Amino acid sequence: MLKNDLFLRALKRQPCSRTPIWVMRQAGRYLPEYRAVREKTDFLTLCKTPELAAEVTIQPVDLMGVDAAIIFSDILVINEAMGMNVEIIETKGIKLSPVIRSQADIDKLIVPDIDEKLGYVMDALRLTKKELDNRVPLIGFSGAAWTLFTYAVEGGGSKNYAFAKKMMYREPQMAHQLLRKITETISAYLLKQVEAGADAIQIFDSWASALSEDDYREFALPYIRENVQAVKAKYPDIPVIVFSKDCNTILSDIADTGCDAMGLGWGIDIAKARKELNDRVALQGNLDPTVLYGTPEKIKSEAAKILKQFGQHTATSGHVFNLGHGILPDVDPANLKLLVEFVKEESARYH
Repeated sequence: MLKNDLFLRALKRQPCSRTPIWVMRQAGRYLPEYRAVREKTDFLTLCKTPELAAEVTIQPVDLMGVDAAIIFSDILVINEAMGMNVEIIETKGIKLSPVIRSQADIDKLIVPDIDEKLGYVMDALRLTKKELDNRVPLIGFSGAAWTLFTYAVEGGGSKNYAFAKKMMYREPQMAHQLLRKITETISAYLLKQVEAGADAIQIFDSWASALSEDDYREFALPYIRENVQAVKAKYPDIPVIVFSKDCNTILSDIADTGCDAMGLGWGIDIAKARKELNDRVALQGNLDPTVLYGTPEKIKSEAAKILKQFGQHTATSGHVFNLGHGILPDVDPANLKLLVEFVKEESARYH
């Protein structure tokens, strides 16, 4: 049994003694210990070496005292497993090739055997689970279909998603065909992660805000729903978090996917989100990551504000404290530690 199951209890909207906390990208460049590991290897090799992935996954648990670990990997491992070449150079950005812009390109992509192509992620999960020794839950994750679609069609990051949207608007059937192929791979991947020991799943839709509400309902949400339902059908007790970055105007639609929890960007008052959703899902978030550049007093006051905005917990509410996006690479680790300790102490009064 887990020694600290607060994170899972909050996701399931069960009573907690305090609000659990973890942060996105908590295993990353802001930590000197992570940078020491990275000096010896490139990013994708780190993802593909289970011993190293487990080591950096556990670092923030040991050093920061967070209430959950998230497996160290990258959303683009799916694109690679489907047959694309992926280059991730932290100083230069991301490059995928060949870009997927025609029917022939889509036909060439495979729906991979997960154990064969992504077995290293499962090995990392199993090893991390063993080394965590039930101290805290372990989160598995995937990018959402729309975000992975944009990377495939654009060949990297993008400001206006011109090629992705051109396919959506000119060849919608082709776009849906690619999205379906990616979704099938995501579902299989998430199920394998649970099998390998993940206690919860998070689906990251990092480029969600690139779509209008109507387009998001057509080209993103049905595929997220399919992934959530795939996990729930086989593993009903595994909580699923959906993080559709900055989709603050369609919260109810996101909750309708059947997820247990919703990650919020920092652009919405968590009280407003809670009121709109009426505690039918747990909420995760939503401190602006740049607050961690602030003074200790500022960090505490902003964290206190979010706890107060969420308010008193009831028998059906759940809150996981997190940032509204990933921690930034040049944040002082002492500031995150201060945040973690403050939330642990201050949040008890709301429970």
